[in-house]
Amino acid sequence: MRIVILDGHTLNPGDNPWDAVAKLGELTIHDHTLPGQIVARARNADIIITNKAPLSAESLAQLPKLRFIAVTATGYNIVDVAAARQRGIPVVNVPEYGTDSVAQFTIALLLELCHRVGQHHAAVQAGRWGAQPDFCFWDTPQVELAGKTIAIIGHGRIGKRVGEIARALGMEVRIASRDRTVVSRADVVTLHCPLTADNTGLVNREFLARLKPTAFLINTARGVLVVEQDLADALNAGKLAGAAMDVVSAEPIKPDNPLLQARNCLITPHMAWASLAARRRLMQTTAENIRAFQAGKPVNVVNP
Repeated sequence: MRIVILDGHTLNPGDNPWDAVAKLGELTIHDHTLPGQIVARARNADIIITNKAPLSAESLAQLPKLRFIAVTATGYNIVDVAAARQRGIPVVNVPEYGTDSVAQFTIALLLELCHRVGQHHAAVQAGRWGAQPDFCFWDTPQVELAGKTIAIIGHGRIGKRVGEIARALGMEVRIASRDRTVVSRADVVTLHCPLTADNTGLVNREFLARLKPTAFLINTARGVLVVEQDLADALNAGKLAGAAMDVVSAEPIKPDNPLLQARNCLITPHMAWASLAARRRLMQTTAENIRAFQAGKPVNVVNP
């Protein structure tokens, strides 16, 4: 079988070889693929592996040899799964690989909002501590989490793990399901839900108006869950104490993204998933997904 990887660099930037997948067919690896290159590169593929390279209905219609799509992620919105189903093409994902890494990163973002460790390290490096008359200083309020409430939107594997860590820090954990009133009492709101048509733009002006002005918002899920201009407006108006975004609506981030100019907004480059341990699990499960398909018993199918 011909296997074509459309965007393999993030999964293997040099430390996570494709050996397990290479054993399963004739492998062609592209580190990056622009949308206009997809059909030409995948024209003879039996199997496509993609992370963020989009597979639209139009593209799928031009790939008559395609039999199987493996998404090297949990979210699979980059594939038109309905169009794939109509063509009899199973689409699979990797539902479990980054739970611990993403949960840990979420808490890291929360702790950075509480303490601004990086900012204070830079101040020390700049000589400000040595020039102080006192033995210590701090430029931002230092926030203790014990006794505070965290509202988790999306209580799957990652959301549950975040809750476990938050409890260990002494926080009160609340699950925000369809009843979003819990967020109005929360000191921290963190997003861990999959992207759907119903929750696109979930965090908008009305949602943000319900939050405490002392609250923090964290998003390590999908960027378009948040209306970024509304969040920037709330931060700049002092209606929210801070936000930390590991994802944005268009990635890589565009120079005109309003969050780049927002007050008290931390932005990291969609890296919560990217520990080597998580990427190795992702690689192994992708190989297992392909082997199961080749054996006639596909697993982790998202468009049955």
